[in-house]
Amino acid sequence: MKILIVSPKNKTVFNFRGDLIKDMIACGNEVIVTGPNRDYLDDVYALGVSEFVEVPFTKDKARIKGDLDYYRRLKKVIRERKPDLVFSYTIKPVVYGSLVAKANKVPHICAMVTGLGRVYTSNGIKVRLLRMVTKRLYKRAFRACERVIFQNRDDIAEFVGNGYLPAEKTALVNGSGVNMERFVRTPLPSVPTFLMVSRIIREKGVFEFCEAARIVKAKHPEARFILLGGYDSSVGAIKPESMEEFFADGTVEYPGEVKDAASFYNECAVFVLPSYYREGLPRTILEAMSCGRAVITTDWPGCREPITDGENGFLVPVKDAAAIAERAEQLISDPALLSRMSDAAYETCKTKYEVAIVNRQMREFIGY
Repeated sequence: MKILIVSPKNKTVFNFRGDLIKDMIACGNEVIVTGPNRDYLDDVYALGVSEFVEVPFTKDKARIKGDLDYYRRLKKVIRERKPDLVFSYTIKPVVYGSLVAKANKVPHICAMVTGLGRVYTSNGIKVRLLRMVTKRLYKRAFRACERVIFQNRDDIAEFVGNGYLPAEKTALVNGSGVNMERFVRTPLPSVPTFLMVSRIIREKGVFEFCEAARIVKAKHPEARFILLGGYDSSVGAIKPESMEEFFADGTVEYPGEVKDAASFYNECAVFVLPSYYREGLPRTILEAMSCGRAVITTDWPGCREPITDGENGFLVPVKDAAAIAERAEQLISDPALLSRMSDAAYETCKTKYEVAIVNRQMREFIGY
């Protein structure tokens, strides 16, 4: 089978879909990947794909001309490559990839909704209008699909409840899975260390993490808080100067953006993600759990999916730095609790989120 993967960003191909692509190829399929530019091509080809095709598009802006250009370019790719299966993920690839595949009579079409993003977080007038347009486009795209895969129950409930697609067309998968041979469990550090890995955008809860660090360090000056990730240019992006007060006085350590975060998970005792972005199922949480780290995250769609509050981590309200700080201090003060949560996080990951388990689900749902 020839499989065409329509991706929004080259880095996501090897970071989030890499093990899936390797599994597709191991099952005897040929895999072609599209992406918006030529970044990280060596990493993409290292997966074993037969071809990468550059198909530019603008990710965060609705521009009719740009979207039409994207549609036309995808149409050319599909007509020339004649795939047996088109698999796409995130809004624009799902919408235009599915519609183009249907128009060109691709035998099998499957889409993955990896979270609902900013469009389903805010309720401003512009966002509500964009959500109306997005709904119409999604509905048309989903009609073209054999199966639409989701990463959490909240997103399925939202889309089915609002008439985007029938429940029988949906499937729930345990996130993107995590390679537990890459993210290896190590002993907890002796110094209480809290790690957040995220793009530096407001909705990920970056400021809440920093404010919680300030509260905790006032009582536990030995505690470390590490923020890992790159600055962003999209809506909601935080400017570097806005973060400087937290970095300059040592409240938060900022190594920047790194290609491989595995060593940083092993450096921390607890992983923190105070997101109120509409996540699918954050891979960073799964990576931390694979390393045997307890998690503090928000009681929010996607984030709460792998966490049983009080067992393998804590769920806190969104936009509540004080609640994050309270749970962090509890884990500092109770090493036995931290140890139990670390064990439970690891076991949850091993039995439910290990990538081989997820790839089996994907083979069943996609049919490759």
